[in-house]
Amino acid sequence: MGFSLQPQDITVFGLLLATICLLLATVFNAKGNKKKGKRPQEPSGRWPIIGHLHLLGADKLPHRTLGDMADKYGPIFCIHLGLRKALVVSSWEVAKECYTTNDKVFATRPRSLAVKLMGYDHAMLGFAPYGPYWRDVRKLAMVELLSNRQLEMLKHVQDSEVEFLIKELYGQWARNKDSPALVEMKERFGNLVMNVMVRAIAGKRYFGTHACDDEPKRGKKALDDFMLLVGLFMVSDAIPFLGWLDTVKGYTTDMKKIAKELDYLLGRWVEEHRQQRLSANNNRAEVDFLHVMLSVIDDGQFSGRDPDTVIKATCLVCPCYFHNLTMK
Repeated sequence: MGFSLQPQDITVFGLLLATICLLLATVFNAKGNKKKGKRPQEPSGRWPIIGHLHLLGADKLPHRTLGDMADKYGPIFCIHLGLRKALVVSSWEVAKECYTTNDKVFATRPRSLAVKLMGYDHAMLGFAPYGPYWRDVRKLAMVELLSNRQLEMLKHVQDSEVEFLIKELYGQWARNKDSPALVEMKERFGNLVMNVMVRAIAGKRYFGTHACDDEPKRGKKALDDFMLLVGLFMVSDAIPFLGWLDTVKGYTTDMKKIAKELDYLLGRWVEEHRQQRLSANNNRAEVDFLHVMLSVIDDGQFSGRDPDTVIKATCLVCPCYFHNLTMK
């Protein structure tokens, strides 16, 4: 009689083995922490493997739960999000200490599945680990892209886009003088912010220009999907050995699809600007972010990374910021 294991038996056995290993690791880690110096308090109710995740349930908003913990445990305490330890700060004095005196300690962001697959493996400024690349891309952003001179040169973009919107609304009203003109302002404001963003980054308008292709719709949808998946809780971020659950739910496939779509869009912008720079008739009134980055990065090495990856990852930071403004 032969002996064989069913797939479900293998899965259960693997989970049991991983659970035992994690319990042993937790015990040894707790013993090791006792030998170290004083550490911030931890809320009670921590469970093995999942930590304090069960306390951040859907019955109460997470920030209110953390606020109640701060009232009980003080302005600084630690919680365990799965196997990850997080420091919670609820005092501006402590926050100032973290981001001034100890800024290097808190410069690195935790790695996540979404940023790895869709953010060029943590090449985006807000998610890049502290090191030579982070310092170089931060210098690029602060000195070149967000300098007072550059922002002043692009100041007219916001003014002109607001003027375009007012003219469109007035024109719609003028065509319907005898009846009220119904306008979906949330969509209009979203298009306004998108136009400001794309003009600042790539020097083109997405909406109101009668584009002949589907790039505006594809770009907006890809960005919406990107922000949605970045904000979702991924099991692999808290409990890495259960990362296969994200694949089963389809999140990994969706992220790879969106990453491909965003890479196509950003790559198209980069290629268009390279062609414009090679053109003899390149007399642009606006110097957008892409032209600035191409001038800086193409002239030399940049932290050992591919220049196109650096440019596209940096461009992707701006839509995230503007997208948050649009959704408020």
